[in-house]
Order: sequence, then structure tokens, then C-alpha cells
Amino acid sequence: MSIKTYQICTRCVMDTSDPGISFNEAGECNLCSEFLSKRAKHNYHGAESDLQFRNLIEEMKMAGKGKDYDCVVGLSGGVDSSYVAYICKKNGLRVLSVHMDNGWNSEEAVLNIRNIAKKLEIDYESYVLDWEEFKDLQLAFLKASVPEAETPTDIALLAAVHIVANKYGIKHVISGGNFATEGILPKFWHYNAKDTRYFNFIQKKFGTRQLKKFPLFGFQQEMYFKLVKKMKIIYLLNYLPYSKNEAMELLTKELDWRYYGGKHYESIYTGFIQSYYLYKKFGIDYRRATLATQICTGETTRQDALNQLETLPYQDEKSQKEKEYIAKKLSIRLSDFEDIINLPAKWYTDYPNDEKRLNFIYDSYRKLFKKDKLGNF
Repeated sequence: MSIKTYQICTRCVMDTSDPGISFNEAGECNLCSEFLSKRAKHNYHGAESDLQFRNLIEEMKMAGKGKDYDCVVGLSGGVDSSYVAYICKKNGLRVLSVHMDNGWNSEEAVLNIRNIAKKLEIDYESYVLDWEEFKDLQLAFLKASVPEAETPTDIALLAAVHIVANKYGIKHVISGGNFATEGILPKFWHYNAKDTRYFNFIQKKFGTRQLKKFPLFGFQQEMYFKLVKKMKIIYLLNYLPYSKNEAMELLTKELDWRYYGGKHYESIYTGFIQSYYLYKKFGIDYRRATLATQICTGETTRQDALNQLETLPYQDEKSQKEKEYIAKKLSIRLSDFEDIINLPAKWYTDYPNDEKRLNFIYDSYRKLFKKDKLGNF
């Protein structure tokens, strides 16, 4: 990977910490340009989105007739998933909430999940991973020295909600993912979790255990659930005028929801990876992607974002305690964990992957099966 002279976008705050970034003559990056020209159509569009939302709710109710549930909601205890569960319940959907338990839940997340399920009176099912396999898999991705330290969690989450939905014959999986807060995310910061060639290479090269129980979710599994089982992933928050701050206030007031201290800190591991590990190892400040999206949607100003980025994304004392806790939980010495963090940075392009083939397959799929304006197939 060639080293670029440092540059920051003149419109948003994305910079050359993304190796794939490019800039036009005005100094505006390809990431926010793409968001504004293509992805912005996925945002809330007033009456049109309201109608689509109502139609989708009715579609889910019709698909759920004669069954126990209308939809599955993946519930992490974070803002987005908690709020989408609230929206589903308030609109009369019979919800089955599914939590993929990978062993890293914060206390706040556990309390949030319990409160949401109890107060919304929705059923709850936990999908618990085999810890020894998952621990080894996480260590493999850390030893590979790539930003995708959370790929094992992402795969397991997708697999868990689809497996549980299929068990109950549910056709709609509701995701808390949304373009309002997550519309910009560089590929080099988090490469495609469903590239099984990339995943398998890292697991075999750096792992020590054969995976027997871990639920895989690559392209083949995805197509099976979509084409054979006729299941859909719905990004419900794209149909709403979604504000994360307003959602947090509502959840706190009505469901005794508790804030966990930072983006994705509902998982101790995820919070550490995004605040400390990525910044220390790759110079990636994950806040940039969120702030860049908020600039493009008018939720914040570039100057306010720059002011926030003047502070470090982590706190030294807190991060040190997290390192000690994570090393112990992963059954390695703290010094070994430090050595892993200090390994030379790698990117997905440094390992065998299926990017070209998958791009061709997904492009062909999109042409054959048109998705709606808000990203649902």
C-alpha cells in the first residue's frame, strides 16, 4: 500500500487514514461525494417514506399471519437496535428479539436488553456462541493485523438472526443499520465480512482450532436465505426521520435504557477496537465516519466535527483496564496482546480475497432483483 501525503476532505472530515480515499479538484473526497449523489436517496423523504413505511408494516403483518411472529429484531442493547424494536412494537408488529451473545456484553447492554424485552412485552431468544471457538477466531483476526477485528462478530450476528428467523418461519429480519448515522464507512476500514475466502484464509493461517459450531454467513448462506427461504433484511430506520439523540432520550424515558459510554460500547470488545485499537494501529478514528455522515445530512457542522476530533477517541486509564480485561478473557498475557497491537498494519488486500468475484455477483444480483429506494431486497 503506497503512503499518501496527508489530506483531509474540505467538505466532510474523512482523511487519508482511509487508504482508498481520493479527492476532486475542490478537495472533496469520494466518500462524501458518493454519499450525497447515491446514498442520500436512502434517507427519509417525508410523505413518500411514510407511505413506504406503512406498506412495509402491512407486508410484514400479512407475511406473519398464522405464525407466532411477524419479524425478528437483532437486539444488542445499543441505541439503533433498541429503538427499532420500540418502533416495531409501537406499530403493532409481533416481534421476536434475538441477541447474539459472543461473551462481550457490557453490564448496560445486558440491562437494556432485559428492560426492552420486558417493557415492550416482546419475546426474547439468545443465540450463544461457543466461546473457545469464538475466542480463537478473534485472536486469529488480531494476529492477522487487519482492521477487521470485528468480522467474526458481524458474521455470527447475521447468521444468528437468520437461523432463528428460519426456525420460526419468519420472513422479515429487521436491522438497526441506517444511512442517517452510518452512510459513510470506507471499505479499507471494514472489508466485506461475507468474503468467506478472506475469512477462511485468516482462520486457517492464524487460528488454532477447527470451527465446528461457529455459524458461517457468506454469500452462499445469504443467497439461500434470500432466494430459497424468501427472507428479507429490512433497514426500518431509513424510513423514519431518525435522530440518534432523540432516540436515546425516548429510550431512557420510556424503557429505562442506559447509555454505555460511546458508540458501540454496548460491547466491551467492540468499543475497545473502535476507540483504541484501530486508532493506535491504523490511525483510524472511527468517529470520522459518523461525523462525516452527520455533516452530509446537516446534523452537525464541519467545524463542530473538527472540534470533536481534536480530542483522542479513547481515555488512557480506561483503555489500559480494557486491555488487561480483554487479554485475560482471550487467555493471553498482556505483553502478548501489546505485541499483537504493535504488529505492522495489514489490509484486506494483503491476503487472498474474493473481492472481484463478489462484486460481479452482487452487481448481477442487483440487476436481477431490484432493491427498493431504501436499500431492501
